[in-house]
Amino acid sequence: MKQFLTSLLLLLGWSTGFAQNQSTNLRRLMAIKNAEKQIVLLNNPSGLVPVVNLRDLRIASVHNAFGHPAVFDSLVSKYSRVTSFSLKPAPTDSAVFALHDRLKLYNLILVTLSDLTPIDARLLNFIKDQEAINQVVVVLAGNGKKLADLESLRSPIIWCPVQSTESASVAAQLLFGGLATSNRLPATYSKSFGQGSGYSTQKIRLGYSVPEAVSVNSNRLTSVDSLVKVAIADHVTPGAVVLMAKDGQVVFHKAYGHHTYSPEEVTKPDDLFDLASVTKVSATTPSIMRLVDQNIIDLKTPVSTYVARTRSIPDKATITIREAMLHEAGYTPYIKFYEQLKPLDLSKDSSAAFPTKVADGYFLRANYFEEVMWPVTLKSTGGTRGKFVYSDVSMYMMKEVIETVTHQKLNDYVQHEFYRPLGLQTMGFLPRNRFPPSRIAPTTENDNWFRSMRVQGYVNDPGAAMAGGVEGHAGLFSNANDLAILWQLYLNKGSYGGITYFKPATVDLFTSEQSKASGRGYGFARAANPKEGPKAYPSPLSYGHTGYTGTYVWVDPKYNLVYICLTNRVYPDDSKTYGKPTINLRSLILDKFYEAIVQGN
Repeated sequence: MKQFLTSLLLLLGWSTGFAQNQSTNLRRLMAIKNAEKQIVLLNNPSGLVPVVNLRDLRIASVHNAFGHPAVFDSLVSKYSRVTSFSLKPAPTDSAVFALHDRLKLYNLILVTLSDLTPIDARLLNFIKDQEAINQVVVVLAGNGKKLADLESLRSPIIWCPVQSTESASVAAQLLFGGLATSNRLPATYSKSFGQGSGYSTQKIRLGYSVPEAVSVNSNRLTSVDSLVKVAIADHVTPGAVVLMAKDGQVVFHKAYGHHTYSPEEVTKPDDLFDLASVTKVSATTPSIMRLVDQNIIDLKTPVSTYVARTRSIPDKATITIREAMLHEAGYTPYIKFYEQLKPLDLSKDSSAAFPTKVADGYFLRANYFEEVMWPVTLKSTGGTRGKFVYSDVSMYMMKEVIETVTHQKLNDYVQHEFYRPLGLQTMGFLPRNRFPPSRIAPTTENDNWFRSMRVQGYVNDPGAAMAGGVEGHAGLFSNANDLAILWQLYLNKGSYGGITYFKPATVDLFTSEQSKASGRGYGFARAANPKEGPKAYPSPLSYGHTGYTGTYVWVDPKYNLVYICLTNRVYPDDSKTYGKPTINLRSLILDKFYEAIVQGN
């Protein structure tokens, strides 16, 4: 502990001697800016670019002599899932026909070409075949004289005069609205593509760049690296993913350490983490916001209007949705449902009698939530109504409200209303149904409650696990990029990707101070509560939430900032007897970002 604090004190000042980071990024930023100034969008009268509808999009990226396919696909994957295909220059008929058939499950075909691509009749016919049945966008990198060979195409064409990693990145971002353009062709290349040709677009989604793009000196962020590395060395957490977006651009996104304290599984930027209580503000709260926005529910309405069994319980019958969202309803803070478990409630084998999977090879009996957990919840008492007492039970109640009103399970509702249209690829409940364990950071080797085994891809919270993995207070998993998109939606006051999800007034209502007792908004923690936010820099407009497993999200409209920190700090067994320092690593990192922003470039 003493050694860690000594190291920490040394890190609180800015590290020096890292000028190469800034100089490298400044050179890269110049290349990015040049690519942005030169890129031109052609053939876009339909407005396909930027792509707006991501809900049912299935993207194939077909590369033919394109110089930087991995960079292009990597940036496309920030917005939507993409599958890469390669078509060799001057392909045979059989190769073209085979690729055509392999693309049958895709509905947006991206064709990347260069001035080294032989654009012959066979290739043009392949593209026209795709135009007949799919949406198509062509990206051409290199000499503009090649544009003349593409005159017969109807699809949008993104032209980058220079083949480089930066132009590949810029092309992918332009395609999805990560940046805007108003550039025009500097010269005439054909009858259709004359000087001055081009289409303008708007920025509608997050972009991806370097810190210097938003006037932040990269040198000032090296202390974030050092801070996390020291924390890992001192077993504060085995791994972490940290992201900062400012001014609508992700400018810092790094992974650190490993999934565990052994080196087998390196943490990757796209790994999923158990969000714990960040579920409250990334699933349950936006659902309530949407229903309020649509005038389907009212915050002043009693919860008992929708949860009928509370009507006959004196201390719950008149509790309103507003009180529950502010944690002022008087609900008990936390219920140890696992204490109700009996040996016959659990089985190592799945069956109709034991359908609820709580871990690998571990199943809970049918109807356990309805027969045991919910009656215990209804009987629980808090006795603190009107005072701020943070309670998971409030979000159990909100889940019931949402499902009663929408006639959908919470996990299905948020997927349909938010995650799929936003293009989120990882965010959701029950991640083991969609991803291999290697993509998910484990939370524990032994959860100390009822699962004496590794918990990886199953929610850490025992109540949420016993409820089937989907609850209002916990159960959501995500990577950092998806979480940043959702919270950029909040920062944008309800709009993202050309779609409006909430009225601005609704976002303002939920994220502004609604309680003098806590300073909180509806669902959201705010800077007014020192236990929830860093102390030094946040503006009165800022808001966010923490998660027990080591997660943290924060938005500050004053600085146009979105901050994501994902750790699995409860590993290996959620015990506080391992001598872990009682420091808030998540807030310390955020303070470093604030300092870098305030001090500028």
